[in-house]
Amino acid sequence: METLLLDSDAVAANAPVPAVVDAVEEAFAADDRGDVQMPAKSYIDLPQYNGDFRSMPAYLDVAGSATDAAWDAAAVKWVNVHPDNPDSHDLPTVMGTLIYSDPATAVPLAIMDGTELTQRRTGAAAAVATDHLAVEGASSLGIVGAGVQAYAQLESIAEVRPIETVVVSDVDDDAVAAFVDAFEDRFDVRGGSVAAAASCDVLSTVTPVREPVVPRDALGEHTHVNAIGADAKGKQEHEVATVLDAKVVIDDYEQCTHSGEINVPWAAGAVGDADLHGELGAIVTGRLEGRTAEDGLTLFDSTGLAIQDVAAAHVVYERATETGVGESIDLLGLG
Repeated sequence: METLLLDSDAVAANAPVPAVVDAVEEAFAADDRGDVQMPAKSYIDLPQYNGDFRSMPAYLDVAGSATDAAWDAAAVKWVNVHPDNPDSHDLPTVMGTLIYSDPATAVPLAIMDGTELTQRRTGAAAAVATDHLAVEGASSLGIVGAGVQAYAQLESIAEVRPIETVVVSDVDDDAVAAFVDAFEDRFDVRGGSVAAAASCDVLSTVTPVREPVVPRDALGEHTHVNAIGADAKGKQEHEVATVLDAKVVIDDYEQCTHSGEINVPWAAGAVGDADLHGELGAIVTGRLEGRTAEDGLTLFDSTGLAIQDVAAAHVVYERATETGVGESIDLLGLG
């Protein structure tokens, strides 16, 4: 049995946005049905390097649909967050490697770049949330933070809403200019203030901050917020007032209360169970309502789930196998 090696280019080429969004939505539904195993994300904190490692294993069993057959898979992702990497080492802040396995035999079917995969599935999760929580016809998208995840946010959210206008805000003018240059032929995109971005129909915040950067009063009356940046204890992008005023949907209860956007006010006792609408998976399956006519502000607290990685990896592996992309090796020496 051979193992397929897939670098970042191979992952990108075999992760079409619509397919990844659909697969991630299926993963949320499977989670709500109880058809997943996903141990808590484990952390190795390395304060001496201003960074950390996270291990994210999961098993996912997806029910078939009218167009796709049922499938299951298992994977583990080893990923880091080192904010000093770009300036100090000319390396990405986030890097990852994923091992994608056959659950029936435990054979490692593929080893693939987890960095590109993380970007794609994170954007896809925001797209799923936006599809269920943003106003119909939402045409403007604000993004706070012009790093690599900003690109995935726009690409993915534009699959579920007719985005025309994009406002991106970042303290790094060069990052804003690069983002505008990348998309100016497809969208009416410009740099702007945090307040300008926050007033859009949809807002994605993708920063590593530990103090709120988006004022509550800057948000539009019916804005849907994808809070992406808070993925570790102590991180917080939005004011407590925003969380209290919004219909809050989380990706996973344990992860969000420990390390998501709500973790800081949760630890302080300012936010509790009564302030949460529920998990996104329950909305996908229809057990909970998404946006209703009465809703104003909505917020999706996204910490990133291992089942999203498995779902995206499934898309990549199946397509790479069909197209013959990647290098096959006899990793285990099984012949």
